[in-house]
Amino acid sequence: MLVNREYFGRLCTAALLPALEEACRDWRPDLILHDPCEYASAVVAERLGIPHAQVGTSPAQIEAYSLDLAAPALVPYDGTLVDRLLATPYLSRFPASLDPSPYSTTVRFREAAAPAGSVSMPDWLHGAGGPLVYVTFGTVSGGLPAGPAACRVALRAVAGLPARVLLSGGRATDLSRLGPVPDNVRVEEWVSAPEVFANASAVVCHGGAGTTFGALAAGVPLVVVPLFADQPTNARLVEQAGAGVAVAPTGGAADTMGLPGPADVPRLRSAIEAVLTDPSYRAAARRVAAEMRAQPTVAETLDALARA
Repeated sequence: MLVNREYFGRLCTAALLPALEEACRDWRPDLILHDPCEYASAVVAERLGIPHAQVGTSPAQIEAYSLDLAAPALVPYDGTLVDRLLATPYLSRFPASLDPSPYSTTVRFREAAAPAGSVSMPDWLHGAGGPLVYVTFGTVSGGLPAGPAACRVALRAVAGLPARVLLSGGRATDLSRLGPVPDNVRVEEWVSAPEVFANASAVVCHGGAGTTFGALAAGVPLVVVPLFADQPTNARLVEQAGAGVAVAPTGGAADTMGLPGPADVPRLRSAIEAVLTDPSYRAAARRVAAEMRAQPTVAETLDALARA
């Protein structure tokens, strides 16, 4: 409520509106693309009669829920703005099978993904064999207690696993505090996720939309340890699609930043082993990838909006 209504809806809109309106009056853009939670663009576009569209960064149901929470803060600008936003073109890279949308005009576009095996990677583990498991808990959580805690649990869960493991801690994470690193694990501050997806057999992550749907676009199954925000929803969508397993932390409710703890180690290990050995998870992920590849490109989508 505080983030969506007071921060995004009230404070950010009021702060951005004057400069944005001045810029749009000067530039007279043909189209404004904006984040669904960035409302100043929508206010200005409606005032000046400029076509605009939203670009979803989370599943549509999450974006619509955020709009509902922010609605009271938007009424002073335009009493009909919420209804207009629900009817404004809503662009999404997420597949319809996992992302039913309440927006009346939902336009889906293709997530760029490198084909499996098409990108070479450094030989970080010196010729070690076995499937590649990519572990990441995102760029935001590294600066929060949940991120390093999840990394430590993951390191214990993959120790001795007959697989190569690459863990990306994120630039906000103090990698020296992660504890002992198993011999089959390589820890990096940052890696190019699309390149890793093209080589990975499984992805272990927190369920952030970028990682989750980036992996699915490459046909890679997931083990999701949701920590906060839209991550519990993304974990549920992945599990419902049969493309992975959700392992909610036992240290607290997943939607209130429960910290992964020792009790989660065997649960996470079991989930990783299941995703690696049961071919149904990869088959489901590849079905989702095929659906995503069938969508138009970003350029085609923008051309269609420009002609509308």
